[in-house]
Amino acid sequence: MSTNRDYYEILGVPRTANPDELKSAFRKLARQFHPDVSQEPNAEERFKEINEAYAVLSDGEKRAAYDRYGHAGLNGFGGAPDFTNMDISDLFEELLGGFGFGFGGGRGRGQRANRARRGGNLQYILDLTFEEAVFGVEKVLEYQRDEPCGRCNGNRAEPGSSPTPCRTCGGQGEVRQARQTLLGSMVQVSTCPTCQGAGEVIEKPCTQCQGRGLERKKVSRKVDVPAGVDGGTQIRVSGEGQPGVNGGPPGDLYIALRVTPHKYFRRRETDILLDLDINIAQAALGAEVEVPTVDGPEALKIPAGVQPGTVLTLRGKGVPRLRANGRGDQLVVVNVAVPKKLTSEQRELLEKLAGSMGSEVQPAQEGILDKLKDFLGG
Repeated sequence: MSTNRDYYEILGVPRTANPDELKSAFRKLARQFHPDVSQEPNAEERFKEINEAYAVLSDGEKRAAYDRYGHAGLNGFGGAPDFTNMDISDLFEELLGGFGFGFGGGRGRGQRANRARRGGNLQYILDLTFEEAVFGVEKVLEYQRDEPCGRCNGNRAEPGSSPTPCRTCGGQGEVRQARQTLLGSMVQVSTCPTCQGAGEVIEKPCTQCQGRGLERKKVSRKVDVPAGVDGGTQIRVSGEGQPGVNGGPPGDLYIALRVTPHKYFRRRETDILLDLDINIAQAALGAEVEVPTVDGPEALKIPAGVQPGTVLTLRGKGVPRLRANGRGDQLVVVNVAVPKKLTSEQRELLEKLAGSMGSEVQPAQEGILDKLKDFLGG
């Protein structure tokens, strides 16, 4: 067709538009009015008009003639512009890819099955003790992954033979069926059913890997677990996953850490919490006791008159900070243990103490849990 409308107006661009601006405008309008997908009225006519405008304005020589003489300036190019053979496959690959179509002379979707692809990722669950998570550790991991077959070296064919080009697709990995459309010759592209996109067939598959080219093998890798990790932390080891396909890069190995609970210690970010039971006399009179830490036994001074739920701090005895200097603290939560059984001597002493202190009681203004929440920021 040929239109008398201004080509710049059709594409919605100024007369100073550069090639990138022309292409962007054309791409947008072509998606909007393509007859195969558009619900717009008169989409077919608008699509022809858009293509005619772009065919002229994207050609430097035709555009110069059009700018100088208008539509009359195109007569020297053989009448109405011919856009049926224009190479616009790059513009419509995204638009029509979902329909399985490609343009004649281009490379369609089917051949993508034979492209280089990155290998899959693997996951390994690693159990750590509480101390290993705090201080870090070197671990040797043993896990299964695919490796090139030792018999065929990944060739997939039995030694002494080799893959041959697929006769169905001629080694292209795809089959095509042409049809005529408004844009000229359009090709429906699909993965070759014979070779499944590989472009070659194996007449004599390797007896060891059954033609996969890969076999499952156990591999060992040393991994440095940094100090300060916690349960749920994930470590990525680049390139230690499944091998790539068709020369693509290998995937990664992701190590998910799982920390075994400790008998005494609990963790809150970089702080370590320890519940400590002391007796009535230690609470009333004060004492110096030895408490466990991840670094070994440590002396701790209990102040006289300490109340249940009091939190005492051992500075720098916590967990190292990941990607930073320093360590957290160890927080010792004091609990006054009331004996369930007493000797006659202990009972007598406590009765004397009770008599001297009287029997008056008062409700507490703040409970143990409230104290802990205040201290820990809960």
